[in-house]
Amino acid sequence: MINSTKMKILIVGSGAREHTLAWAVAKSPDVEKIYVAPGNGGIRNLGSIAECVPISAINIDALLAFAKEKHIDLTIVGPEQPLEHGIANRFHEEKLNIIAPTQQAAQLETSKAFAKQFMQWHKIPTAGFQTFQSHQRAKAFIEQQTVFPIVIKASGLASGKGVVIAEDKVSALKTLEAFFEEKIFGAAANEVVIEEFMQGEEASVFVITDGVNYVVLPTAQDHKRIGDGDTGKNTGGMGAYSPAPIVTPDVMEKVKTRIIEPTLRGMAAEGNLYQGFLYVGLMIENGDPKVVEFNARLGDPETEVVIPLLKKPLLPILQACAAGALGSIEVNFSSKSAAAVVMASKGYPDGYETGKVITGECHFDDGKCALDVSGEVYVFHAGTKFENGKLYTAGGRVLAVTAVSDTLELAIKDAYEAVSQIHFDGAYYRTDIGAKGLKQRAR
Repeated sequence: MINSTKMKILIVGSGAREHTLAWAVAKSPDVEKIYVAPGNGGIRNLGSIAECVPISAINIDALLAFAKEKHIDLTIVGPEQPLEHGIANRFHEEKLNIIAPTQQAAQLETSKAFAKQFMQWHKIPTAGFQTFQSHQRAKAFIEQQTVFPIVIKASGLASGKGVVIAEDKVSALKTLEAFFEEKIFGAAANEVVIEEFMQGEEASVFVITDGVNYVVLPTAQDHKRIGDGDTGKNTGGMGAYSPAPIVTPDVMEKVKTRIIEPTLRGMAAEGNLYQGFLYVGLMIENGDPKVVEFNARLGDPETEVVIPLLKKPLLPILQACAAGALGSIEVNFSSKSAAAVVMASKGYPDGYETGKVITGECHFDDGKCALDVSGEVYVFHAGTKFENGKLYTAGGRVLAVTAVSDTLELAIKDAYEAVSQIHFDGAYYRTDIGAKGLKQRAR
């Protein structure tokens, strides 16, 4: 059980998702200290309650030792790599509370082949597929295809970039060459999933579950491609908005009964009780949702628009999750809208430079910007570091600038106003974040 006294929290990860989680947890009066491993340059804005710890997110031994030494009451895992390394298994063995699925349950994300077969077995709607561990067999399969585009995915973890929509046979064969022979994603592409291309509009649904009971968080829509109009290479995410109007109440009911509940039942029946965050990436066509992919964690940058819409503090929800008591907790959300624009380093998602000084009128105290806008604006840090009184870029995705306002249109306007006040050499961002949402609402 989690202690009822002041709590010490450990958050694993270094991105804007983890900054958002720390910001949300810090709102609870029950928190004594928040440690973020390894954290980023924005954690300092939360004040003395929060502290960065120089431990890699995949150094499970060090994270476990730290949790025991500091008597951590609850650990929250942000990224996927620690899940693949079995962080939840190790913490459970030591009777430590952790919000994360086990290594076996996390295969819903860490192995796309596993996830597709799981969905097939449990009749969860998704695209038709084939899996291949041989370049030659995959090539022979492509040679027989007459309908394009098709989707080619590295089965393993590839930082959200291991998916290619091949528009024709030539590009499909080139993709297989890059995956199997050039090893652009290393061992993650030793097994490849080839799927039918699904028509429709994408949306994200997030769940917190204790394995039986679950809470659905506000819906969102991510912008994966680097360029405006969803052009260019896939990225970790260039922006998001919430809620996603494409997910109507009718669609959400279908998501619950056709996807979420069969997934939780199926995992439990297979001996892989699923506890923690579950992301369901959807393709919705004519009101019918299908699964594009599962993630065993919160998405990034979707976290930056979903969590700020929570009315109830996040920590009690996570406490109930860890205690297996989510069925007894009520969760409410704001009726407002949120939009996040990711500011990235020039060249991302390929090669980019770091060490650029970040300046601007939008200050970073407490994460909130002092701007004359309609709602509230927050700057959640990703690839940043703070040294000698200055803030520097330290990654591909640098900042997620989030606005919350009465309407999506106002939230988008506020987010871009804040972006215009933040500067670093080579700063890049998309200019059309939320455009799909505005179009959907105008229908």
